Amino acid sequence: MDLGIKGRHAIVCAASKGLGRACAAALAREGVSLTIAARTAADTEAAAEEIRQTHGVVVTAVAADVTTPAGRAAILAAAPQADILVNNAGGPPRGDFRSFTAEQWMAAVNDNMVAAIEMIRGVIDGMIERRFGRIVNITSSTVKGPVADLSLSTAARSGLTGYVGGVARQVARHNVTMNNLLPGPFETDRFRGGVTSRAKAAGIGFAEQLERQRATMPAGRFGDPSEFGDACAYLCSRQAGFITGQNLLLDGGQFPGVF
Repeated sequence: MDLGIKGRHAIVCAASKGLGRACAAALAREGVSLTIAARTAADTEAAAEEIRQTHGVVVTAVAADVTTPAGRAAILAAAPQADILVNNAGGPPRGDFRSFTAEQWMAAVNDNMVAAIEMIRGVIDGMIERRFGRIVNITSSTVKGPVADLSLSTAARSGLTGYVGGVARQVARHNVTMNNLLPGPFETDRFRGGVTSRAKAAGIGFAEQLERQRATMPAGRFGDPSEFGDACAYLCSRQAGFITGQNLLLDGGQFPGVF
């Protein structure tokens, strides 16, 4: 399927690896030029070069931390007329809810709610003026099914979800859509870190913990980041113009509800 976005330009945040990189690659495959951002210059440029070589599109690498005002300013300056924004940022630490300080709560809200809101504010008026915009926020399946040791992430991302739900309805008439992708267990560095943490807490090896978690998956496996990237590309497509304010869960059937 031709997604109808060839020649568009996308900002993809936290795109040097993991789900952000998968989204960038999927958009590049559709002929979208990119501004990709991540904190580490070498990793960001390496990801950009691989995407250039594979897909033949223009990719600008920006070494910037999207959770800071200076980082957001640098990213937005590198892509002043973005048609697509993929918001993404590393999640806060795991832990018992009793142990988190007020400073950790504020940091989680800044990194996983406020940063995305500020990026949206930076691009949305231009999208409205040009009558095309696609905004996709990478949040988490915990927004629908909270996990005990991810309370920081769940709370902050739930706040972003509420914001998106309200703003999406205000801009839809301008052909600007806003949706959230809610990943479950995808095979990324962050996922492997979580497996390691739980294995340590259970006093077992990584491989055993991995198999325990795999056994809970209705799909019988974990997600491949490329699948996630494909879903992101579709939400950014011309064909997805009637989908807005939604939360698309990609978790291999792990969430037991029907709504």
